[in-house]
Amino acid sequence: MSTPRLNSFGARRSLTVGGTRVEYFALAALAEANLGAVDRLPFSIRILLENLLRNEDGRLVRGDDVRQLAAWTAAAPAAREVPYMPARVLLQDFTGVPAVVDLAAMREAMRRLGGDPRRINPQVAVDLVIDHSVQVDRFGAAGAFAANGALEYERNRERYEFLRWGQGSLRNFRVVPPETGICHQVNLEYLAQVVFGRDEDGARLVFPDTCVGTDSHTTMINGLGVMGWGVGGIEAEAVMLGQPYYMLMPKVVGVKLTGALAPGVTATDLVLTVTEMLRAHGVVDKFVEFHGPALADLSLADRATIANMAPEYGATMGFFPVDEQTLAYLRLSGRAPEQVALVEAYCKAQGLFHTATSPEPTFSEQLALDLSTVEASLAGPKRPQDRVPLARMQAGFHEALRSAYKRDAAASVAVTEGEERYELRQGAVVIAAITSCTNTSNPSVMLGAGLLARKAVERGLTVKPWVKTSLAPGSKVVTDYLRRAGLMPALEALRFHVVGYGCTTCIGNSGPLPDAVAAAIKQGNLVAAAVLSGNRNFEGRINPLTLANYLASPPLVVAYALAGTVDIDLTRDPLGTGRDGTPVYLRDIWPSPEEVAAVVRDNVTPEQFRAQYADVFSGDERWRALPAPSGELYQWRDDSTYIKSPPFFATMTATVEPLADIAGARVLAVLGDSVTTDHISPAGSIPADSPAGKYLIGLGVPPRDFNSYGARRGNHEVMMRGTFANIRLRNQLVPGVEGGVTRHFPDGAQTSIYEAAMQYRSEGVPLLVIAGKEYGTGSSRDWAAKGTTLLGVRAVIAESYERIHRSNLVGMGVLPLQFLPGESRESLGLRGDEVYAVRGITALAPQARLEVEATAADGGVRRFTVVARIDSHVEVEYYRNGGILQTVIRAIATQ
Repeated sequence: MSTPRLNSFGARRSLTVGGTRVEYFALAALAEANLGAVDRLPFSIRILLENLLRNEDGRLVRGDDVRQLAAWTAAAPAAREVPYMPARVLLQDFTGVPAVVDLAAMREAMRRLGGDPRRINPQVAVDLVIDHSVQVDRFGAAGAFAANGALEYERNRERYEFLRWGQGSLRNFRVVPPETGICHQVNLEYLAQVVFGRDEDGARLVFPDTCVGTDSHTTMINGLGVMGWGVGGIEAEAVMLGQPYYMLMPKVVGVKLTGALAPGVTATDLVLTVTEMLRAHGVVDKFVEFHGPALADLSLADRATIANMAPEYGATMGFFPVDEQTLAYLRLSGRAPEQVALVEAYCKAQGLFHTATSPEPTFSEQLALDLSTVEASLAGPKRPQDRVPLARMQAGFHEALRSAYKRDAAASVAVTEGEERYELRQGAVVIAAITSCTNTSNPSVMLGAGLLARKAVERGLTVKPWVKTSLAPGSKVVTDYLRRAGLMPALEALRFHVVGYGCTTCIGNSGPLPDAVAAAIKQGNLVAAAVLSGNRNFEGRINPLTLANYLASPPLVVAYALAGTVDIDLTRDPLGTGRDGTPVYLRDIWPSPEEVAAVVRDNVTPEQFRAQYADVFSGDERWRALPAPSGELYQWRDDSTYIKSPPFFATMTATVEPLADIAGARVLAVLGDSVTTDHISPAGSIPADSPAGKYLIGLGVPPRDFNSYGARRGNHEVMMRGTFANIRLRNQLVPGVEGGVTRHFPDGAQTSIYEAAMQYRSEGVPLLVIAGKEYGTGSSRDWAAKGTTLLGVRAVIAESYERIHRSNLVGMGVLPLQFLPGESRESLGLRGDEVYAVRGITALAPQARLEVEATAADGGVRRFTVVARIDSHVEVEYYRNGGILQTVIRAIATQ
């Protein structure tokens, strides 16, 4: 499918590293040709420019694409598509399984169209890390890890057997089995190369490591100087199949870091501050690039923590250029000396190596942060950008209790749980989880948590009995260095036993609360809290019974488990009483920076990384014992409740149908601001009384075996029933009601969103969704778009969109429309019970203005203009074809 490289700029040159000759495409050739001041471009733009320069073939990437990006203008980049060709794709299993399901379905479609199904095959390196399926069912005991692992295999056997088929039948596709680590940490510690090498035309070609991933937090790898970000599964599949990822030329926001963190302040506090600052500034669809004198002493782990949170501050990336800290981390993580030498030599030759004397790039916008101003913080109770200084946590919770939750602050419930008797009050911490890729990749905060735990145990403190504790490291290296430092016994004494190696609580796999705790929360209508070291705390995500959810550093997670409540000022109030009868304060057990630095230095070694990744793709005996189906076409099982052939290509023809306007449409849901992909397509538990739950029960699946929405993403019947089914969704067509409920028009009957959509389908009525600002924030969840289209939604009208979800809607053939600036549903007086028409689609062009007509029941008509957020000619082509995958199938079938 690929065409030869053109090298029309004469940029292919050679470099000798350690006696080995390699070739590369030199950016200097563009400067020599006076095509732009390459050395003043942001480092991230240089990497993007190299990608175009190297992949110029006259078909997918043209010489003019290179010239335009070389002339990138910081203040106002050209409104031009960039055909970016990532070197590899990173998948996690929740989003990876449906991607492989689609590839299997595409093979069938290819055969139906008369093509060779084997041509549907990854054209670039693809790694899938199984990390999203383990749940915290067992906790607080030595056998928790083994018990949760056994349950994981029991629940997910069908999915894992399917992945074994992919492992054997698809080329360029590797699977990292369960109980290894979180995909982003495995990427950081092992998969990423920083500089790639490939044998081509008798030479060794080297170039920057670049990737896209089907998880928002793929950006974590930006901390290592690797360009990468999250995309939807459908976009990732197109990249796998050799298609470019098309994006508009980005603005780059420079963030200058100065100073140093004060004692007692962690990388987590820094990232929550950065998230608040950048979300307030506005960086959606922009690259963020960090620079400044503080970089010299900012560890790679701290950089990765900041880069990980780019989706939370809204940026496409949070990039750190390659420098000495990068090389130090590559050595620490056990990379081969030859690879480290290649990274250094190539990046220096290419002008991609940052030093204190590097010219400061020209940025589109400039911000600054003095690290010494960062203070201990959490974020919550509902959004990652809502930072709360530790000193204001208690006051902030009381404010939320009054204004957001409107609950009685004095409410409490007496609980008897075995021999334990206690009062469960408002703000009780019922989940304390050290989890997530964000912080478990960072030895300073993980070992800091262990040191705090040891000091707490020495003083005689214990975790409150109502707290569900868990430790889910991002890789087995973490447990290695915690054990080597002698800190695991203290963590386990506080019931922070390892529960699994995966995302767990951060993605909603927190598991059930103990029955007595759950009953008390419901009885008292309590606002229970979760404190976790994750990156997301959106409503309904962590656990259905924790309304208040706070992000915090791992040491603070331990501290709040000891306190047992967020209704406390940890800067002034004691955590508890020591065995000597005296109060113990947080400051008494908080480890000093010197202590943390010493334990990191003495206990994190390259040998740990080499040992854990020596045979990473083989898996344990359970993985190797799974059946591995074979054949170029997957044999779908009629009785499977996990893996189903999706209907996306069932009626696809070889030719494209002409575009048509939308007429006679009804509104399925009217939604407010900051509606997340969690609201649109939940990833947590499946309620028994939901449409998805009723479907599974109808197939004989008992609720205890439901697993989660995320685990069943390979079954479109479950996922379309779960679309807009989040228990915290607020559809303004049914004010005062939470959950996946709507009204069917014109009769106005209240019903589930799924049932209404199916009734509209039987009536031949197309559907719309109307929303406010930042529609589709959160994870790069392709089912938020897939489910939307399967429900019959033809278009969404919103005030603004988050980057990934807008792109995914286009990729699934749903038209994203945007109100004009200053206009909204409210300003236009739209109720949602009107009949809608959208005109101008037949002549669709990028960012075209279309006319919408809303006719009310009394015959009144409102007309208004919207912008079609089809942002490029390529996206127009995707939309014409009915989606990105249909476009790819037709392109391959005609080659």
